[in-house]
Amino acid sequence: MTPHRPRPPRLAVAALAACAALACMNAGAQQEPRPAAGLSTTTWTPDNGNGTFTNPLFYDEFSDPDLIRVDDWFYLTGTTMHAMPGLPILRSRDLVNWEFLGYAVDKLDFGPAYRLEDGKSIYGQGIWAPSLRYRNGTFYIFSNVNGRATQIFTATDPRGPWTRREMKRSLHDLSVLFDDDGKSWVVWDHQRTRIAQLTDDLTDIVPGTEKVLFAQDAGMGEGAHIYKIHGKYYILSANYAGGFRMPAARADKVDGPYEVNQAISRDEDFGMAQGYRLKDNKTPTAIVPPDPSARNADSLHQGGIVLTPAGEWWGFSMQDFNSVGRLLSLAPITWKDGWPYFGLPGNLGRNPRTWVKPKTAAPSAIMVPYARSDDFSGTKLQPVWQWNHVPVDGQWSLTERPGFLRLHALPATSFWQARNSLTQRAIGPRSSPTVTLDASGLADGDVAGLALLNLPYATLGVEKTVGGLLLALYDQARASTVRVPLPPGATRVMLRADCDFLTEQARFSWSTDGKEYTPIGEPFTMVFQLTTFQGVRYALFNYNQGGKPGGHADFDSIDVYQPDPHGLTRAIPYGQRIRLKEWKTGIALQRAPVAVKDMGLGRVALQSGAAWVSVDAKGGVALRKGRPGLGESFQWIETPTGELVLMSLATNRFLRIDPATHALRADSPGPLPDGSDGVRFTW
Repeated sequence: MTPHRPRPPRLAVAALAACAALACMNAGAQQEPRPAAGLSTTTWTPDNGNGTFTNPLFYDEFSDPDLIRVDDWFYLTGTTMHAMPGLPILRSRDLVNWEFLGYAVDKLDFGPAYRLEDGKSIYGQGIWAPSLRYRNGTFYIFSNVNGRATQIFTATDPRGPWTRREMKRSLHDLSVLFDDDGKSWVVWDHQRTRIAQLTDDLTDIVPGTEKVLFAQDAGMGEGAHIYKIHGKYYILSANYAGGFRMPAARADKVDGPYEVNQAISRDEDFGMAQGYRLKDNKTPTAIVPPDPSARNADSLHQGGIVLTPAGEWWGFSMQDFNSVGRLLSLAPITWKDGWPYFGLPGNLGRNPRTWVKPKTAAPSAIMVPYARSDDFSGTKLQPVWQWNHVPVDGQWSLTERPGFLRLHALPATSFWQARNSLTQRAIGPRSSPTVTLDASGLADGDVAGLALLNLPYATLGVEKTVGGLLLALYDQARASTVRVPLPPGATRVMLRADCDFLTEQARFSWSTDGKEYTPIGEPFTMVFQLTTFQGVRYALFNYNQGGKPGGHADFDSIDVYQPDPHGLTRAIPYGQRIRLKEWKTGIALQRAPVAVKDMGLGRVALQSGAAWVSVDAKGGVALRKGRPGLGESFQWIETPTGELVLMSLATNRFLRIDPATHALRADSPGPLPDGSDGVRFTW
C-alpha cells in the first residue's frame, strides 16, 4: 500500500499548495490561515458571496436527504445511522444557507448492540433513509431502523419536542405522500417499488391496497421520493445498476400505471474519481487503491425536488465523496416533456457545481449549521457532536471540571468497542482537528485522545502505564502501534490529525507547547466503506484496556482548522491577463494571455486582442468583436480538486481543448475524473 494516489487530484493538490496565499472567493476572502491563538471559526460555506453557490452544500456527510418547503421555509433531514442524537433538522430560506434547529431523537436504545455491550454494535445500522413531511401543523419523519418496524417522529415545532411511535411493519427506503383528498400513501422497497395506502393513524397499510408498481428489472431501484405535481404523481428514485443515476416515474393515478424515465440525473460526479475502498468492506487491512482510469461509480443520486416561493424548481441529491462521506448537492431543475431533469437546458441530467442561488424575496445572510471548534465552556454539548452509539450517562460531564469535557474510562477491547466516544463528522476538502488533552487523571490501562473513526480507524492517544505516559498511534490498516514517551512531567498534550480528503491521506503529530508539532507514524489511508456506512468522523475517546473502569480524561478543546472553506480556492482574476492552459497537455487556450472581464454572478468573458472568445449554439468556438454577451460568457467553476472549468452560457456545456485535434469547443457535459477530455485548465 502506498500513500501516493495516481490520479489527477495529486497534481491539483500541488496546485492548491502553490496558490495558498491567493483569494478563496470573489468577495476577497483569503485562504484561511491557522489562528495563532484561539480556535478556528471559519468553516465550509457553499455561498460564494456573489450571488452564486458551489456544491456540496455541506462538505461533511449528509446522506439520504429529504427536503420539504413549509410556507417560506425549507426543512431538511437525513440519515444518522448509529450516531446519537439522530435525525438533524435544518432550515433555510434560500436552500444554500442552513440553520440547525435540533435533533428529532436524543437516543434510540433497542438493546445491547445499541449500547456497544456484549461485543455487539449497530455500525452501519440504526436510523436511516428518513421521509420528511408536513400536514396540518405537524411535521412527520418516517425512518427505517434495522431489525425494527419503521419509526414515526412527530412535532408541531421542528425544534421539538418530537414524539416517537412505531409502525406495524418495516418499509425499506420509504416515502410518504399526503394527498389532497386526505388519503396517505407510501412507496418503498429495494429494486421492486411497492405502494400502499396508509391507515388514518399512519401505523399500518390498508388491507387490499398494497401492490408492486415496478418489477425488479424496471430500473427504479430504491430511495423513492413521491410527489403530486399539477395533478400528476411522480416518483423519483436511485438506481445503482450500471452506475448510479436517478430514474423517475409518473402517472395520472397514485397507484399507476406509471411510465418510467430511466435517468433524470446521471454521471454527475463533478470530476471526482473514486477513491480508496476496502476489498470486502470488512477487512480493514485489505485496501484497494484507486483506479485512475475509472469513473466514480457513485455519481449524484437519491434525492428529490422542491418548488420555491419564487416558482423555481430545485433538485437535491447526494454523492459519495470518498472517505469524507456522502455529500449533499443542489441543482436547478429543467422541465422538459413533463419530466423534471436535474441540470440546465442543453445539458440535462448534469449539475453545474457552481450556479446562481435560488431567487428569494430578500437576501439570506451567509450562515452555517454548526460551529466545529469547541472549548467545552457551555453546560451542554454543541449540536455538531454525536455519540458513537448510545452514551453511558454519568460517565461523561461538562460540569465536573468547568471548561472541559471529561470522559471517564470504561473497559473496552479496542477503540471500536469503546463507549462514550464523542464524534463529529469530518469536513473536507482538507481539515485538521487539534485536540488539547489533560491526561493527569488517567489510570493504569487507560488510553485517551483523538481518533479517526472509520474502518480502518486510527487513534492518536495517551496511554497510562506503570512506567508513565506514552503517546500511541494505532493504525488499524497496518495493525501496528507506534509509541513515544511523553516528556517527563508532561500531562497536557495537543494531538493533531492533518486530513486531506482529496488524497485521502492523514498525518498525525503532537505537541506539548502548542507551537512545535512532532510528526508520529506513517501517513494513514482513509477509505469509504459500507461497514459504518459513514465517512470519517473525528472522535474523542477514553477507555481502559485492562477490562476495568479507569480514570478520567479532560479535553480542554478541539480546534478544527479548514484551509479551503469555499468553493473557489483562488479568486476569479477579474481585470487581469492570464494564460489558460489545458492542465494535462499544457496546450494554451490562446497563444497570448487573455483578459478576464467580470460579467457578474461569477461569470467571465475572455478577451483575446480586440475580440472575445465566443461560443455558438452548437458549441463551436471562435473570436468575435463587439460587446460581450451571452455567447461570450462562461461560468467560472473549480472542480473539487481545484482545476478550472469554464461552462459556456450559450450551451451550458464546458469549454475543452480536444486532446486529438487540439480544436476548441464548448460541448463537454462535464469533466471526466482522469482528465482525458481536455476540460480542465490551469492559469
